[in-house]
Amino acid sequence: MDSLLPDDLVEKAREVSAANLAAGKRIAVAESCTGGLVSAALTEIPGSSAVFEAGYVTYSNAAKKASLNVCDDVVDTFGAVSVATAWAMAQGALESSGADIAVAITGIAGPDGGTPNKPVGTVVFARAEREPGPDKVTADQKIFDASEGRAGIRRQAALCALELLMP
Repeated sequence: MDSLLPDDLVEKAREVSAANLAAGKRIAVAESCTGGLVSAALTEIPGSSAVFEAGYVTYSNAAKKASLNVCDDVVDTFGAVSVATAWAMAQGALESSGADIAVAITGIAGPDGGTPNKPVGTVVFARAEREPGPDKVTADQKIFDASEGRAGIRRQAALCALELLMP
């Protein structure tokens, strides 16, 4: 067995690792709904320790607060699945690690937990960069096709997060 993970996820992780190695960048990931899937994909690549600094799986709100210093006010005001929370998670991962680039993922993989405003498949991403400054953060929300089920949403989210880790 070559990999426990889908081929497209491993291939994207290979591209991310090679591109960041060539750019001299170290990466970190803060994951919620993907539960470590992005970190697993990156560490599936031999030699990934040259670029992968840290992975934080902060599934609960308490873990987001404790491990990534996400403020109570952010989660209480905007919710765990929000641009504000993803932004804070990415900043926290950058600050807690020696990484140059950090990506955060938070969302609703289902099958439960969706609302009319945030249906199952809603995933929010944020990317923070140490240079030119930690305030350089981009964030975006996507709604993935829920017909692929929980595993499909998590896979789509992981692929999107890996794309955001390209230098």
